[in-house]
Amino acid sequence: MEDHPRRHGQQQQSAIGSKLKILLLVISTNIVSIYLFSASSLESAPRIHLWDSEALLRELSSTRHKLSASEKQLADLHRRLSTSNTLLEALLDELGKAHGDKTPPEDLDGWQNVLSGELKLAVGPHKLPLGFTANLGTDELYPTLGSPCRRFQAELTEYMSYEVGKDCPSDDIFAQRLMLKGCEPLPRRRCHPKSPDGYVEPTPFPASLWTIPPDTSIVWDAYSCKNYSCLVHRGKAKGSYDCKDCFDLNGREKVRWLGDNGNLDFGIDSVLGTKPPGTVRIGLDIGGGTATFAARMRERNITIVTSTMNFDGPFNSFIASRGLVPMHISIAHRLPFFDNTLDIVHSMHVLSNWIPDIVLEFALYDIYRVLRPGGLFWLDHFFCLGTQMNTRYLPIFSSIGFKKLRWNTARKLDRGIEMDEWYMSALLEKPMT
Repeated sequence: MEDHPRRHGQQQQSAIGSKLKILLLVISTNIVSIYLFSASSLESAPRIHLWDSEALLRELSSTRHKLSASEKQLADLHRRLSTSNTLLEALLDELGKAHGDKTPPEDLDGWQNVLSGELKLAVGPHKLPLGFTANLGTDELYPTLGSPCRRFQAELTEYMSYEVGKDCPSDDIFAQRLMLKGCEPLPRRRCHPKSPDGYVEPTPFPASLWTIPPDTSIVWDAYSCKNYSCLVHRGKAKGSYDCKDCFDLNGREKVRWLGDNGNLDFGIDSVLGTKPPGTVRIGLDIGGGTATFAARMRERNITIVTSTMNFDGPFNSFIASRGLVPMHISIAHRLPFFDNTLDIVHSMHVLSNWIPDIVLEFALYDIYRVLRPGGLFWLDHFFCLGTQMNTRYLPIFSSIGFKKLRWNTARKLDRGIEMDEWYMSALLEKPMT
């Protein structure tokens, strides 16, 4: 028992000695690399003959080329040294773990454990090669990462487990689940997504707007349906699916937003008629399914970006196959547009009473932010309980600052009148001043 403290101290000294040896080895290697690089550069310096002007020009040109090559070599050397330092830090962390060292909480930056491998490299920070820049206000670059990612370190480590430069894991469902937990955006990866077998060129525009793409256009691993025929006919099958009949372009999708019944169903042309011709040019459809709204607007020379998730269906891939622009972000994501830029924002069903009130309020203010003065917010079939309409949601919508152009309500009867569910459709305008 008396020898135990002595042995423990010897183990600590041995651990420190091991770390110092590794540190000295890496530093020595870096110094030798720099010395060899510098020596080779000096030895290759040209001899200048001052009495021969043509030779002097040739030597000067040669020197410029060699200096350019040296700069590239120096940049490559800097990159390698930076990678070596990062790997050294990770190695020292692992050695510390092996010997029972504990990392101070302030060094974890909110993570549960010390980062390593690809996750550590993806999260950063990384020193800027040219040092401090006024544009960033720092000399470091932090890759963008959703703050809740720190709560799911084990899952994120699994997501970042792959061989650099090789194929990524087929983990679309796993990745999207992380996004929906709030880990959005996900970190970038240094691997290649799986490509579909037998891929062919897409259908030319504008025929692509109403054409079902070939099955070979996507990878089907993540979905219960393994071809588009299954998706098209899913609307008639039993079971509950998100946007169940959206892939059937010859069904309800074919007639959506073409007519205006004066109540809940607004028509595109009647909505556009509220603004001077040609002034609605670009916009966003939040939770736009397979982007039929964007297709109808594209026929009117209006560009609409469609945000959607892939809930057991290749929604983003299908939108792209139609020649339209998909955006894979959740409803909780800040809209990636600058202030006062969009002419119109549309949302059908997605913004409803399933969203916590404060989250809905933030989302509505974000929509207000990206709309230009005079821009339109088309809220399409928002649903809630009858008891919530006037007591909860009318005050929320009224507080944002929109001007009401149209506001219609009616019962939602698909689950029975006893459920007391209601729809609301509204056309709101951001004030000009």
